[in-house]
Amino acid sequence: MSITVHQFPCLSDNYGFLVRDDASGLAACIDTPDAAVILRELNALGWKLDLILNTHWHPDHAGGNAEIKAATGAHVIGPAEVERIGQAPDRIVAGSDIVALGETRFEVIESGGHTLGHVAYYAPAGDVAFVGDTLFALGCGRLFEGTPQQMWDSLQRLAELPDDTKVYCAHEYTASNARFALSVDDAPALKARAGDIFAARERGEWTVPTTIGLEKATNPFLRAPALAGRMGLSGAPDHEAFAAIRAAKDSFKG
Repeated sequence: MSITVHQFPCLSDNYGFLVRDDASGLAACIDTPDAAVILRELNALGWKLDLILNTHWHPDHAGGNAEIKAATGAHVIGPAEVERIGQAPDRIVAGSDIVALGETRFEVIESGGHTLGHVAYYAPAGDVAFVGDTLFALGCGRLFEGTPQQMWDSLQRLAELPDDTKVYCAHEYTASNARFALSVDDAPALKARAGDIFAARERGEWTVPTTIGLEKATNPFLRAPALAGRMGLSGAPDHEAFAAIRAAKDSFKG
């Protein structure tokens, strides 16, 4: 089995993702940030859209559902919270569910914290994970609805994926994330990665996808236990160290 991932920018800093199961030719759209751009990309590729996979309810992730469904007949799959944008998914999923796209199987991973019902989609056959706004390159999503404990647990579930898993996060936030990361962590691996990121963005290059292994080595939110002392929280529970780093990012002006 194999899949093809087509990535493209949309809105101000979102990425759109179309995924094709190569055996069947069926395609899925991961979230719907901009219906017009997604339909244009589908037309250019000549792909048949079978599924819309929503990670959470926010309009820059599910706002294009109705227009794309009307144009393609695709079925909408996502957490129950997606109904908050006006229409419930055709199929509601939660952690440990399986979604089939042709011969490709996506495992649904509970990843609440940014929103309470947020989910991620992991395709073992392609070593890819679509994580919405839970995990970013060198960052994580703001806790708009969930608790630090919930978000920490979600990040740990993602960190348990194989290190070479490609992580497709939904926004190009990496340069600003890197500036914050350097304010709380001076690990050589982070310094080297940050330099590469700043250079890549100067060239106009994308920094997504990343990998689970790279994030475990350099992302301050996944490294929270190792950074607890720097946050004045030596010996504190891991989720409290994470909460301190998240709070610091929320107020960071760099």
